[in-house]
Amino acid sequence: MRSDKMKQGIEKAPHRSLFYAIGYHPKQMERPVIGIANSANELIPGHMGLDTLVKAVKDGIHMAGGTPMEFSTIGICDGIAMNHEGMKYSLGSRELICDTVEVMAKAYPFDGIVLVPNCDKIIPGMMMAAMRLNIPAIVVSGGPMLTGRFKGKKVDLISVFEGVGKVAAGTMTEEELCALEKCACPGAGSCAGMFTANSMNCLTEALGIGLPGNGTIPAVHSARIRLAKEAGHMILDLVRRDIRPRDIMTADAFRNAIAVDMAFGGSSNTALHLPAIAHEGGIKLPLSVFDEISEKVPHICNMSPAGPHHLEDLFEAGGVYGIIKELGKRNLINKKCITVTGRKVGDILKDANVADHEVIHRIDAPYHEKGGLAVLTGSLAPQGSIVKRIGVSESLWCFKGKAKVFESEEEAGKAIMEGKIQAGDAVIIRYEGPKGGPGMREMLTPTSILAGRGLDTVCALITDGRFSGGTRGLCIGHVSPEAAEGGPIAFVKNGDIIEIDLVKKTMHLRVDKKELAKRRKAWKCPEPKIKEGYMARYAKLVTSAATGAVFKE
Repeated sequence: MRSDKMKQGIEKAPHRSLFYAIGYHPKQMERPVIGIANSANELIPGHMGLDTLVKAVKDGIHMAGGTPMEFSTIGICDGIAMNHEGMKYSLGSRELICDTVEVMAKAYPFDGIVLVPNCDKIIPGMMMAAMRLNIPAIVVSGGPMLTGRFKGKKVDLISVFEGVGKVAAGTMTEEELCALEKCACPGAGSCAGMFTANSMNCLTEALGIGLPGNGTIPAVHSARIRLAKEAGHMILDLVRRDIRPRDIMTADAFRNAIAVDMAFGGSSNTALHLPAIAHEGGIKLPLSVFDEISEKVPHICNMSPAGPHHLEDLFEAGGVYGIIKELGKRNLINKKCITVTGRKVGDILKDANVADHEVIHRIDAPYHEKGGLAVLTGSLAPQGSIVKRIGVSESLWCFKGKAKVFESEEEAGKAIMEGKIQAGDAVIIRYEGPKGGPGMREMLTPTSILAGRGLDTVCALITDGRFSGGTRGLCIGHVSPEAAEGGPIAFVKNGDIIEIDLVKKTMHLRVDKKELAKRRKAWKCPEPKIKEGYMARYAKLVTSAATGAVFKE
């Protein structure tokens, strides 16, 4: 056992003495040691039940004959970090979480590890660590939040963000917004739509690193406690069989995950996180793979914010494996991939069913013939950009407008609130990329205000930053190269013509080449926005959004 390095032999007597000081029994030292990475804190609603889940994981480990050892990680709630300097630190926390799990698992050579995250960067950060460490591992998420109810309708966090825009537009009163904010997020769990956290939690199932149900069982259901116990029991089986993350999260498994992502219209942030996880295992996952799969996979599950359904609906309809079962009918899934259950995807599908075809459409009757995300390239984004295609009104699939340029999210948000953005404008927000932000902030506030003011069907918003999974409208992010690296987005001026074609998947800056060369020559990169501390170091190390914003080799 790997853990023998810290607990077996005469020379490890001092080590055992320290374990005895903690309260471990000698018999526990004879068993496989399972690390549990618990990201729980008192700052994130998605973490309210994690301590209960970790207790259940420990019960499962004890039942299977192992010794659990718990440690903690950091975690940020993107909703609370949104629209201020805190959001600059969110994406960067992904690398810190990964590093934290790595150093703990190296300092304490666990035989296996159970990862217990919830919310945006914590889930991919822990999955990156699993791939990097490559010791038997399993992910148990905290689960999704139930929807709220406001005036007889389902609501979620995005309803509140868009409510801000409605107040600015005069279509909602401040009193109504106050009532909405108190009921939109009714309790524990990751926010109820197919936003980044729930997209990644669902993709743990598609990748095989999470048990069936991990992405969709609501946080408050006892079924999630039972799932955690099963995971604790299952990790010992993985240890005994020496099944590791790189055996599970193979190139074929990533293609499965992208297919599922396209089918349920997940967050555009998956195009950052899946390549980063793959990178840790030496697998290249360029944006072209997302584009290739998106052309083949139909959109069969229409989730909030683009559609009417939430995670509780998907859970009741058959969950992630219900989606996979439909995709399997067209051989869009590799059924030979192994999972943490020890079974292959095809074997699990024998037990899967779709209970509600209103939520999970039949594959021959999709919402859209092509997948949720699209990769756009062209003179404004030579290395690519991402748009959640299914959240865009078809009236905007061919767009031509004049640029209105802003050097930060705050500038753009203020202009939208003050009514300075008009129908037909192409709002450009730059110097918000991984390096220039630094940290590639989410633009949920400006996109939500646009939607709240009714401009999401008549304007475009383009950024080298990124968008929340809760974004809808013609919102194009991850523009690469970013402005801070001298990408074309740095040279756009007010009044320039921007052309976007979601059919041809192109985005062009219509400026004469000589004029563009003149602007390029005159360009100087602005001073860094953060000059000390972690994010200053991050800005020097991080790569393009097109490569998953991983660190340089």
